[in-house]
Amino acid sequence: MGEIPSSIDDEYRALKADLLEHGIRYYRDDAPIISDQEYDSLFKRLLALESDYPELVEVDSPSQRVGSAPRSDLPEVRHRFPMLSLNNVFDTEELREFENRIRRHLGMSEEELVDFTLEPKIDGLGIELVYEDGVLVQAGTRGDGEVGEDVTPNARTIGDIPLRLKGTFPKRLEVRGEVFIERKAFDNFNAQRAENGESLFANPRNAAAGSLRQLDSRISALRPLSAIMYALSDTNEDYVPETHGELIVWLSSLGFRTMATPKAVGTDQAQQHYDAMLQKRFEFPFEIDGVVVKVSAHRLQAELGLLSRAPRWAVAYKLPAIQERTRVLSISLQVGRTGAITPVAELEPVNIGGVTVSRATLHNQDEIARKDIRVGDTVVVQRAGDVIPEVVSPILELRSSESLPFEFPSTCHICESDLVRPEDEAVSRCPNYMCAEQVVQRLRHFVSRKAMDIDGLGKEIVKQLTEHGLVRTPADLYRLNRDDLAILDGFGDKKASNLLTAIAESRSKGWKEFLFAVGIRHVGEHVAGLVSKAFPSMAALEVAGIEGLNDIHGVGSEVATSVVEFCGSEFGKALFEDFRSLGIDPSFEAAAKASNKLDGQVVVVTGKLQRLSRDEVHALVEAHGGRPSGSVSKKTSLLVVGEKAGSKLKKAESLGIPVLTEDEFLASIDT
Repeated sequence: MGEIPSSIDDEYRALKADLLEHGIRYYRDDAPIISDQEYDSLFKRLLALESDYPELVEVDSPSQRVGSAPRSDLPEVRHRFPMLSLNNVFDTEELREFENRIRRHLGMSEEELVDFTLEPKIDGLGIELVYEDGVLVQAGTRGDGEVGEDVTPNARTIGDIPLRLKGTFPKRLEVRGEVFIERKAFDNFNAQRAENGESLFANPRNAAAGSLRQLDSRISALRPLSAIMYALSDTNEDYVPETHGELIVWLSSLGFRTMATPKAVGTDQAQQHYDAMLQKRFEFPFEIDGVVVKVSAHRLQAELGLLSRAPRWAVAYKLPAIQERTRVLSISLQVGRTGAITPVAELEPVNIGGVTVSRATLHNQDEIARKDIRVGDTVVVQRAGDVIPEVVSPILELRSSESLPFEFPSTCHICESDLVRPEDEAVSRCPNYMCAEQVVQRLRHFVSRKAMDIDGLGKEIVKQLTEHGLVRTPADLYRLNRDDLAILDGFGDKKASNLLTAIAESRSKGWKEFLFAVGIRHVGEHVAGLVSKAFPSMAALEVAGIEGLNDIHGVGSEVATSVVEFCGSEFGKALFEDFRSLGIDPSFEAAAKASNKLDGQVVVVTGKLQRLSRDEVHALVEAHGGRPSGSVSKKTSLLVVGEKAGSKLKKAESLGIPVLTEDEFLASIDT
């Protein structure tokens, strides 16, 4: 072909370096800095150059590999068969060319149409599950396609992944699918992190990847991960369904979560299905970034075979991005119930995907600075599903020469208290518990359905109660009477009576609900349940101490510190005392115990057990009066050990703590 022009060679090498770096950021670090559309555009240009100048292609080209090298801090998993990526198509003509290539490879006539199966392309993290005798023994990420990361303990925490298969199955089974976080779960998860002053995930894909690849499976267990399986990697038996649709039905019968896979004959029908999925992209519970078009017959898939990084028999038909341009009119600040200050871009209204958008979160001070968002900027705004819209970037070419960077305030705009921002947090926070907006947000949380569930106390009524000075803390709700409510807009006798009844009924709520309702940072529903069992009353919690809270399995030092700080604060002490003075002092009522054999004992489990799961041991400990813990300390009464017990066993032995095997433990509580 002759000598490659230097300009082409320079462009290619720069493009290759950029794509390799972006691949590492996306696949390994879960921290992309460009959009999927930008990456696809760069990759498409790389493929065009390699097509025109094949001598450019080297083994390190992104076109010759999948994903990125696995993380060094996780064990490796070598895939028996490579976990490949998919080539992309972006329009009908490219899809038609895909069908033509299949015809040519299979020796089909131009009149013959290819049978396809279509499925939404979930924007998550690829996973491979290995089952032996129907039991999950290994879970691995894609990694670089050849070697991935062993995430077996974390995968076992995902409810969609069966630990044991149902029905009839081969002795060894390898299946592949996607781990993800559903949109609503992601919204709730990020909202909780914002309230807790934690950094926010940019999107559900990053959140899922980061959650699955935790070094501590207890953290993964707290993340709202889901999984759908859609491919058969390998079995040690000669079972291969004839079509992809039959495979999906079989996987479902084994206990896996799957999804519908419509069939299409030829490009035109496939395009119709694609258009239908495009129209309802926001109706799917998960984010999708395309539609996977597969040759339906497994016999033909095998005949078509593989390319270096992708199968010949499938492509990803990418969806267009939902983005629009608009102008930032102002940047406002919101105060959350824990004092977290969240900046919000007030936008010139714009229609994005059928929804009028006038506000978009800017997350925190660092995010504004990183993106350099300014009042007056023309910006790109995207709506990824039904989540809160976000500002992607400013269009610098349209920026006024007189614009100035946004200056994040040093004081609260509501109460003028000096804002605080710990070094390890991304969120600035108002420390004044009695800040008017905090009061409103704290009350809204206290009366919410999963907390004290006080029906009839909506946002506007809460606001009126605070504006009239009737309620300043949650305890004040229980002092309200008919005369108080009579001064509120729209309150007649019946409405007042209903609200007072609802408030009175909430007195019977349990300690778990009460603890969640109080609104301590980092104490969500799950953590409130753990803490309420270990410390079954306000009085017990007030003297718990950090060490005692750390002993609770599933409660970390961050939570422990937050609880202790709240209980020790003037606000927290006064609030708990105020509730007690009103006769509100809930306590945890444990289920009937099987025995008192472990009363007062703190039990830790370590190593691989044969008969019981760790959660089952914890349940038995509680049923017999004990308290499970995740760490060995001087307070530990007993250590239950399985195979490959490590540092916990050594520490227990050094402290002289009794050690029992699984069988010995079961015998000790056997009645």
